[in-house]
Amino acid sequence: MIKGNCACGRVAFEVDGDIIDFSHCHCSVCRRLHGAAYATFAAVERSCFRFLAGESEIRTYASSARNDRIFCGVCGSSILVDSKSEPGVLYLSMSAVDGDPPRPPGYHAWVGSKAPWHEITDDLPQYPEYSA
Repeated sequence: MIKGNCACGRVAFEVDGDIIDFSHCHCSVCRRLHGAAYATFAAVERSCFRFLAGESEIRTYASSARNDRIFCGVCGSSILVDSKSEPGVLYLSMSAVDGDPPRPPGYHAWVGSKAPWHEITDDLPQYPEYSA
């Protein structure tokens, strides 16, 4: 069971399933929204995800025609990305996940638009755009 919450603790969630994809996104939208060099996401089956608390605090921002960003309206913590092109999957922001759940090998996506001041120093696969 994967569990997590936002920074203020009002929004909590769980996933009764496994992480099926694990990525570090370097696109400019993720960098801006997360205030970091990249954002790390864990894809899970939508049917396995549920809010435990704070669903009334959830806000949505359409960051593109393809993706909605789901975050806590109180503290601003990123919770999910809901990709319209992948209706059966949700992308959990690993910044909201508790502990160190098992996950598949990761990769770097959208490195074609990574921050020029950031150097990727691991040996994970790198893709100029989305993924493998």
